[in-house]
Amino acid sequence: MSYKFLLFDLDHTLLDFDTAEDIALTQFLEEQGVTEIQTYKDYYIPMNKALWRELEQGRITKPELVNTRFSRLFDHFGIEKDGTELALLYQQHIAQQGQTYAGASELLDSLTEADYEIYGATNGITAIQTGRMAHSDISPYFNHIFISEQMGTQKPEALFYEKIAEQIPGFDKSQALMVGDSLTADIAGGNNAGIDTAWYNPKSLTNQTQARPTYILQSYQDLLDLLLQ
Repeated sequence: MSYKFLLFDLDHTLLDFDTAEDIALTQFLEEQGVTEIQTYKDYYIPMNKALWRELEQGRITKPELVNTRFSRLFDHFGIEKDGTELALLYQQHIAQQGQTYAGASELLDSLTEADYEIYGATNGITAIQTGRMAHSDISPYFNHIFISEQMGTQKPEALFYEKIAEQIPGFDKSQALMVGDSLTADIAGGNNAGIDTAWYNPKSLTNQTQARPTYILQSYQDLLDLLLQ
């Protein structure tokens, strides 16, 4: 085991997406005049997760997800709104949320000191992810952030990783490690591309998928122990 290239998922691995989403949704829904904010959140959050799973499975496109999720939300409550317009309004709020998990910057600092090349590999939306990274304290550690919307493909497709390989000088997949929380995107993607994977699993979830991680991590320290031993 000799790694050089570390591919990090962002949301739920380094970026605290739940906190970011909660703040952005509150601001967005208040702006839309919604009074039952928690009721709207309770419907939107599982619906949004389901749409992202459909995207991973190739059942919907990224534009369809982005431009319909909020019109679907308001339609559920009997209100007709323009989904594309709502998407842009929400984007203004979520793109300003750069919250990271405790220890994320220290982790990346240690790995940088050890001469690892660090890259982001995210299925996120370009304007949102670039904004959030700019508002975070971890942006300086990355050589580059690969965003699915820019790549024209997404995790878990092998093509996503093939395109990454083309853009990293001297890339060797035998020296690469994909680190992420999602079995169906990060770990399955690494499996499809022939790249070793580390499943970030701080909640000790059970693997009920076909994805097979090379390593299972319960903390950032586990990753440091693996890579700095």
